[in-house]
Amino acid sequence: MKPQATTTPATVELKRDLGLWSAAAIVVGTVIGSGIFLVPRTMILRVGSPEMVFVVWVAGGLLSLAGALSYAELAAAMPEAGGEYVYLREAYGPVWGFLYSWTQMWVAKSGSIATLATGFFYYLTNFLPQLNGILLVVPLPIGAHGAPLEIRYGQILAMVLILFLAGVNYFGVKVGGEVQVVVTVIKVALILFIIVAGLGWGHRPAEPGPQGAPIPLTLAGFFAAMVAALWAYDGWNNVSMVASEVRQPQRNLPLALIWGTLAVAILYLLANAAYFYVLTPAEVGASNRVAAEMMRRILNGAGADIVSIAAMISIFAALNGSILSGARVPYAAARDGLFFRSIARVHPEFHTPGISILALSAWAALLVLSGSYDQLYTYVIFASWLLYGMTTAAVLVLRRKRPDMPRPYLTLGYPVVPVLFVASALCLVISTLFDSPRESLLGLALILVGLPFYFHWRKPVRPI
Repeated sequence: MKPQATTTPATVELKRDLGLWSAAAIVVGTVIGSGIFLVPRTMILRVGSPEMVFVVWVAGGLLSLAGALSYAELAAAMPEAGGEYVYLREAYGPVWGFLYSWTQMWVAKSGSIATLATGFFYYLTNFLPQLNGILLVVPLPIGAHGAPLEIRYGQILAMVLILFLAGVNYFGVKVGGEVQVVVTVIKVALILFIIVAGLGWGHRPAEPGPQGAPIPLTLAGFFAAMVAALWAYDGWNNVSMVASEVRQPQRNLPLALIWGTLAVAILYLLANAAYFYVLTPAEVGASNRVAAEMMRRILNGAGADIVSIAAMISIFAALNGSILSGARVPYAAARDGLFFRSIARVHPEFHTPGISILALSAWAALLVLSGSYDQLYTYVIFASWLLYGMTTAAVLVLRRKRPDMPRPYLTLGYPVVPVLFVASALCLVISTLFDSPRESLLGLALILVGLPFYFHWRKPVRPI
């Protein structure tokens, strides 16, 4: 049952200022970050052949589409701010929604924002290497492996970038949505240029060169490659977090989720076709930056610069979409009285959850400085996928629990599609538990730390 909200009838509400193109740009722009430029190397090293790499990309795309089809039903039926927070709350009770919002605020979404901003700084060092210089050293054992903490110029730039985009989204979801559309269009155009350059101007190697011993295909290798692919596909669900600000949500949310996910899958397959057309499997496996290596082969140094620019724009769009969507999760929890009360406030002029945007962004900026966000993100993989699986299972639960709920969109392939996603999420959770038991259990503990706060906040409080 939904907790009693702490807001009053006079509270300013969010506005439905996002159209279909903005919603689709959140899907595409948030999913395509740096993964498409990096993970093909991991995948070829795991499965050993380009054919199997494509199999994994297709399987990951179908699995992501299964999730999008399931989320489309939930988003159309409950077009509220918070996305998974709302679905978990309605299916299993408020504690599960709270645990999801707790995870997003302190680790998952904030860590993702910090990671993206740091990735932007890394690519920018190709043009401004001085950004990698050390600004100051904090003489405390809080850095990597207990060493003193080194703060680099680029980290300050990454923090400024986060706070700049926080300001953009603070002044209206329409502004943030328009920025998302523009940078996503530029991003897709640059990726298409890289694809055309590879398939149209590239040349297959005349000699395959030494290939080394073939990598045997194993179930563990296939699954490890699948994890890499799913990481590259991650983010298709973010548009559901801003459902309360999408116009005609019953129509536009399913369209954005489904067609946005399909568009990403097609771009990924075409990009990999270009990589393997120009480079041998051994060269793909030996390169940390596959796209840059391919473009360098075609256009020399200018090609690598183009990839760096494309990667920065790609990361910029993913960062903007993450801030835009992620801030709605703690806001939704706060409206139900399950987070700091000020987070629930909507700006009277801009109609945005301004304090939530600033709080999430400020915390993410601090994680950039700490340097520990990558470890925190590893810890939370186990619990995050547990909650993703539970969210998709909510389609099944709510069909039985609330059969009379209006459902403008019904999951295509029900119940096979959501069951497939839930089973795959369960396999990932089990695999992560066995492969990284310490990180998985620590991640679960990190989430459960929120329970005392839940029991504190669920007590009746006076209205704001």
